[in-house]
Amino acid sequence: MEQRHLGRTGLRVSRIGLGTLTWGRDTDEHDAADQLKTFWEAGGTLIDTADVYGGGEAEYLLGQLVERLIPRRDLVIATKAGSVPDPYRRFDGSRGHLLAALDASLERLRTDHVDLWQIHAFDTGTPLEETLHALDIAVSSGRARYAGVSNYSGWQLAKAATWQLAAPGVRTRLASTQMEYSLVQRGVEREVLPAALDLGVGLLPSSPLGRGVLTGKYRHGTPSDSRGASDHMAPFVEPYLDDPTRRIVDAVATAADGLATTPLEVALAWVRDRPGVVAPIVGARNAQQLTAALSVESLSLPDEICRALDDVSAPVHRYPDQDWSTL
Repeated sequence: MEQRHLGRTGLRVSRIGLGTLTWGRDTDEHDAADQLKTFWEAGGTLIDTADVYGGGEAEYLLGQLVERLIPRRDLVIATKAGSVPDPYRRFDGSRGHLLAALDASLERLRTDHVDLWQIHAFDTGTPLEETLHALDIAVSSGRARYAGVSNYSGWQLAKAATWQLAAPGVRTRLASTQMEYSLVQRGVEREVLPAALDLGVGLLPSSPLGRGVLTGKYRHGTPSDSRGASDHMAPFVEPYLDDPTRRIVDAVATAADGLATTPLEVALAWVRDRPGVVAPIVGARNAQQLTAALSVESLSLPDEICRALDDVSAPVHRYPDQDWSTL
């Protein structure tokens, strides 16, 4: 699998990442092991997890499998901290919480460092400089090799990067930002992606298949074994089962027919090759699903297909999001 630099850093990662959101909950140890082996054998290196996935079980399961199946040195392990199971405070970006969470992640992962440590979301209740100071401590102490953020808006990302450049003694720079990005969710193109490109921060798209909708599986109903039929995941999928999304899914299916490939591959190739994108994060229920996603490695979309998909999925950008000088 092709390797790409993560932002303006020397870290190279596979251009498809393996997500572990369902590990330890919907994905058991056997299926997780099969996925990890399949991913590694295909040349994949980037494994994405978080301390809240499965209540910590995803990290624990990954820690059990690494070394037993795959050499630790062959993987780029990325995890996140900052989300908390508190109905009154969803995010905690305080230095104390973040560093304690990192130590707990390292214990579950059975490693002395993570390759990429990301803040899961912006915490309005904590001064940003305190959150960013935790990143600097993590990197300077060797517990994290690189640092990034997740779910930061454009101004939040720019503010964080600017503070790092201006603060005396701070050496850590943001390497990544992880955001939802797909043909049915192009909101990052308004401000986040332009900011990331300007700052040299690599974008790691989550849900690159539109929460599964872009595979076409929901075109004629909700399969009984899909996320959309799951009690705890159905609300996650439901927003993308509307008419505008159906038109995009139909266009993806038409492109796939013309290219003699699958809607999954077309949708994944589109986001993988967008400017600023480093590696879409793909989650799978089993190794068979993952293999289908990894087959995108041999696909490059023709320019005319990309333009057609761009047109059918184009978000409405009005002032001030578009260049006002051309209006």
